[in-house]
Amino acid sequence: MDVIATVAGFREARARYPRLGVVPTMGFLHEGHLSLVRQAKQECGAAAATIFVNPTQFGPREDFSTYPRDMERDLALLRDLGTDLVFAPDVAEMYPPGYAIGVEVGGVTDVLEGAVRPGHFLGVATVVCKLFNITQPTRAYFGQKDAQQTVVIRKMVRDLDMPLEVVVCPTVREADGLAMSSRNTYLAPAERQAATILYRALRAAQARHAAGERTAEALRHVLRTTLAGEPAAATEYVSVADRETLRELETVPPQGALLSLAVRIGRTRLIDNIIVGG
Repeated sequence: MDVIATVAGFREARARYPRLGVVPTMGFLHEGHLSLVRQAKQECGAAAATIFVNPTQFGPREDFSTYPRDMERDLALLRDLGTDLVFAPDVAEMYPPGYAIGVEVGGVTDVLEGAVRPGHFLGVATVVCKLFNITQPTRAYFGQKDAQQTVVIRKMVRDLDMPLEVVVCPTVREADGLAMSSRNTYLAPAERQAATILYRALRAAQARHAAGERTAEALRHVLRTTLAGEPAAATEYVSVADRETLRELETVPPQGALLSLAVRIGRTRLIDNIIVGG
């Protein structure tokens, strides 16, 4: 496994592989990331992971400085999977002096996460665009847990005619339903138990939809009231939205809807989602 820190070095190594599946990450890897690497390796024959905690997608009061990092552990996990390449640049390599370009994806970044984290998706789209240009993937793999991110990236790839396929894989969950996330390590034991409320709320709304409910506000009410039953949970938003535009719905159509939420458990901010119908 080649671990490369420079753009030039990665491009030289990349030339050895006719097809390459790429998994962009911010490190502190868990089974969700590793499942993407396995799929990339299986489908493309060769797999690369990128490890870069991107400062431009963090707000001024967010957790960039404390975001969990463990490069040695990450590399050991990737090596065990037979990963071919790892791109692990520093900030100066990605954003050299004088860097002044941003990629803004319109239409799907001003709601949900974009509404409560101004500038977040400008940072996400910019760094992912750069990573795609550097790694030249045949396919790029992302998890459904970051649903809005996948919509933004797919739109960027489509609108900029990038020659790759974006593959979105199911959310990987703990046994009790909590979506795997690097930020789960912030949770104290009691908070970790309380955090299961996110998936329980989504499942409650999913059950209501399966029973025939199609009024979006009724499903939002299920999400809110279920979350309200956990004293440790502070709800930021709940949403029943169109899967492509991310706009809030009045009625769930036959093609289904994205149910999503953002909740704070103590100081830890967690997101999750499921798709109903379709």
